[in-house]
Amino acid sequence: MKDAPNRKTGETSPDSRQALRTTRLAARRACAPAQVAAWSRQIAAHLLRVFPQPPGKCVAFCWPVQNEPDVRAVIEIWRAAGADIALPVVIAPQTPLVFRAWTPKTALAADASGIPAPRNGKMLHPDVFVIPLNAFDAAGYRLGYGGGFFDRTLAALPRAPLVLGVGFELGRTASVQPQAHDYPVDWLFTEAGFWAMRAHRSPRNGESPAPENQPPALRRARPQDHRRP
Repeated sequence: MKDAPNRKTGETSPDSRQALRTTRLAARRACAPAQVAAWSRQIAAHLLRVFPQPPGKCVAFCWPVQNEPDVRAVIEIWRAAGADIALPVVIAPQTPLVFRAWTPKTALAADASGIPAPRNGKMLHPDVFVIPLNAFDAAGYRLGYGGGFFDRTLAALPRAPLVLGVGFELGRTASVQPQAHDYPVDWLFTEAGFWAMRAHRSPRNGESPAPENQPPALRRARPQDHRRP
């Protein structure tokens, strides 16, 4: 199956998208654990600066693998403050993800994609998603691992959720060449700072300009640079 046309140029370029995914993922995998941990702490601090309280009733996050940002400390703070926490579970290729409740006592096992996920537990319906980024651009578009699971899942929801992208600056690029199916993040967090991306995405049909689960102060936000000096 060919990639859909690029949003800006109308051209298809699956090879360059895959090359970008491969090179940025390799660069992250090559990072020393101490560096990943330091960058993850910086991202966690930015998340808590913007969202000191849980940003929604149910927050989904991804168990960190392959040197992805580790924001479990933030997730635990939000859980202690009353949010339900969920982890995604891959059931089968080309299908939306499902989400099961998670606590620090939850037993994990590899799902169909090999990612740690709850073996069983209550199914939840997150209104906030914290998603890792292999590559990303200034418009809030991202590259994952190529399975399309999150894009497919987010597009199928009845209401647009709040999507927080977390990644390292080594994944930043001028453009990921977003395709018609790509779903941008609402906020972008890296070790260097954080950016409100909400205005880059048009509301869905019948959707208000800002989701109800977004705090009032953030509903008025516009894309802005909070890069650290």
